[in-house]
Amino acid sequence: MRIPEFRVAPCLLVVAVAFAAWFAAPSCYAQGGEPPYFAIRGARIVPVSGPPAENVTVIISRGMIAAVSRDAKIPDEAWVIEGKGLTVYPGLIDAFTDVGLSAPGSANEATPRKPEPARGPEDRPATTPWRIGADELNLGDKRIETWRNGGFTTVVSAPKGGFFPGQASVLDLAGEHPGDFVVKYAAAIALNLHAPGGFGSGFPDSPMGVLAYVRQVWLDTDWSTRAQAAYEKNSRVERPHYDRTDATLAAALAQHEVVLIPANSSMEIRRSLELADRWRVSGVIYGGQMGYETAAEIGAKKLPVLMNAKWPEADKDADPENKPSLRTLRFRDRAPSAPAALAKAGVKFAFYSGGMATPKEVLKAVKKSMDAGLAEDAALRALTLSPAEIFGVSDRLGSIEVGKIANLVVTDGDLFEEKTAIKMIFVDGERFEPREPEKPKEPPKGNISGRWKLAFTTPDGPEEAIADLEMQKDGTISGTVTGRRGTGTIISGYASVDKFSFTINIPVEGNPTDVNFTGSFDATSLKGALSLTGFSTDFTGTKPGANLVDTLSSKLETEGKL
Repeated sequence: MRIPEFRVAPCLLVVAVAFAAWFAAPSCYAQGGEPPYFAIRGARIVPVSGPPAENVTVIISRGMIAAVSRDAKIPDEAWVIEGKGLTVYPGLIDAFTDVGLSAPGSANEATPRKPEPARGPEDRPATTPWRIGADELNLGDKRIETWRNGGFTTVVSAPKGGFFPGQASVLDLAGEHPGDFVVKYAAAIALNLHAPGGFGSGFPDSPMGVLAYVRQVWLDTDWSTRAQAAYEKNSRVERPHYDRTDATLAAALAQHEVVLIPANSSMEIRRSLELADRWRVSGVIYGGQMGYETAAEIGAKKLPVLMNAKWPEADKDADPENKPSLRTLRFRDRAPSAPAALAKAGVKFAFYSGGMATPKEVLKAVKKSMDAGLAEDAALRALTLSPAEIFGVSDRLGSIEVGKIANLVVTDGDLFEEKTAIKMIFVDGERFEPREPEKPKEPPKGNISGRWKLAFTTPDGPEEAIADLEMQKDGTISGTVTGRRGTGTIISGYASVDKFSFTINIPVEGNPTDVNFTGSFDATSLKGALSLTGFSTDFTGTKPGANLVDTLSSKLETEGKL
């Protein structure tokens, strides 16, 4: 079957509530009944493992790359895509995230509401290394489609919460069942070295206490491993006590899993280099934004780095009287140059999204590092082959080579150019076409932009949050919502007439969760409902400090008289 041009894949519109139907983005699935063979003929390819090449044909056979050459023989049953004017890249990899993991309400006995202090030598606070990302997959996570549409075919997702929150899994972003997503079940042990609270909250309650606690866990694991080996050889020796943490970590280290150590400042990076040696683990630094000061030291130790692409910037709520230090200003300015410094020092590094809301933000951040000196081929490698190598899946992912999984991104230009459009994505050989969210037909009659104080009630009692909203002329809403659970960036949002809807993703009880806000607005107030898995409540919004002049100006603007 030969088809000379793209076909439009049908979409299934999924709507959670009737009101949200005006604004909900459609979910697109690979077209049912498509053949197991595809041929992208005569395209430019950027394989990453080699130089770019023109007029190449890529054959996909049952989810795998079967051929990559100018004279590849196209099977008669293949769906042929004419590649003239198109560029084919390997699927992008987000090297450390929680995309796709469970929302509250799933069976997760290991997620506490907050870290509990230790009560004795047998108790291990905030330590759940047996949690594994693949076991907590939530196919309803909207970010799966968002990331895929943005060219990310694979993520390395790990649970959050605690000092040993769990193990990361390598997941492809397509499939009908959770098992279809799993490329590597357990790929890395994630660490968090931040104390949960101030003094008096129980041990460990300080950075020194956390380091001492983590060190003790590694010592216990080492002892337990040796004791168990001795017992296996001679059952007459004293039987070692079973500890779930020790057993889990010992098994993970036996499988050569890397240990992800958080380190962003120069001091933290230098400390992490020492800790990896002291703990005798295969360490990988994550954060790394002061790598511009420590690149040579990292290179000497040969530790890989997962680079947080969410570059530091001034807090929107910062006190104007509180002037940042020169070092802070220098950090904000120089952080995007860290990847170039690492590349120059020969350090293997990969980018991760760092909590950014959309893939476009990630690519813009990577482009900023390119403007700061990082070569384009090094930037692309840090989004493809390098993360695959760091997590031990480069035999399956990260480049366009025969025998690898068919994860591909097809564009109409350079991936890092803002005007370039992604025309098609292949995940495990399944074809997807990204779609822009359906926009309301009627434009907004007012402007919802500005800072809003939101008030609502949860099962824990009354709460408040601050919404910083920005609306474009077409009604698109962007911005953030900040409350006691942290700051969530708006994933998608629109206003139409006097109605609005937007969605953020924030951690709730340790799990990433979509929170939907819908309602109506006028010049000075919002009202509506917020909803998440298993919970919904009404909210109101007002503009803090709004005065009569602001109100009158907004009213005149709404009426088109200003």
